Amino acid sequence: MQFYRSFRTPKAMTFDLDDTLYDNHPVIQRTERAMHDWLAQSHPASKTMSPGDWQQLKYRLARENPMLRHDVTEWRRVMLRTGLMALGYTPDLAAEATEEGLERVLTVRNQVDVPAQTHEVMAELARRVPLLAITNGNVDADKIGLGQYFSRVLVAGRDGLSKPEPDLFAQAQALLGVAPQDILHVGDHLVSDVEGARRSGFQACWLNDQQRQLHQEARLKGLPDVEIHTLSQLLQLV
Repeated sequence: MQFYRSFRTPKAMTFDLDDTLYDNHPVIQRTERAMHDWLAQSHPASKTMSPGDWQQLKYRLARENPMLRHDVTEWRRVMLRTGLMALGYTPDLAAEATEEGLERVLTVRNQVDVPAQTHEVMAELARRVPLLAITNGNVDADKIGLGQYFSRVLVAGRDGLSKPEPDLFAQAQALLGVAPQDILHVGDHLVSDVEGARRSGFQACWLNDQQRQLHQEARLKGLPDVEIHTLSQLLQLV
């Protein structure tokens, strides 16, 4: 554990979900694979588009409409619908197929292995201080067994612009009912979590469980208040 500023014992905590409370990388890999398998099986015309083609379409759409980046479910919806229409589907058929695909994708997206240590730490923290989750992703915290620890889960898109924008942090502060400086936000991302929390007046805890070095981080714009290497170290902070 490393402190970078004078630290205040928090009266409440907010948490990122993906890659903070569980490893999200294999989940996303399975989710993308499930989408392309579904496309190949249910919509053979899509075989003319490679995974790389879909990725290029995804980022082209975001350049044309930057607001899509704030809602990953809607971003995927627009990508699938646009891609299917480009393959010759009518708007109605493309929309129907898109909803079927999203259902398949979200089923796999919510198949998350949450470590036992995460449950142990979160259960203990929830006994000590109010907890709230803030996520840019579209995982269902209840379906993966984490919703029980939070008074509320704020989701980018549904509840406001994604981190590091202030929307979700401001809502969290209002819901928790304590001063921003008395809230500790915990996350793995130096921009969306650390920078976003600091900009909103929260204390920021960087979960660095990958042996990264701050001085080697090109996107670093400001130091966290504290750096931890395992989730269990949070129990020393409250």
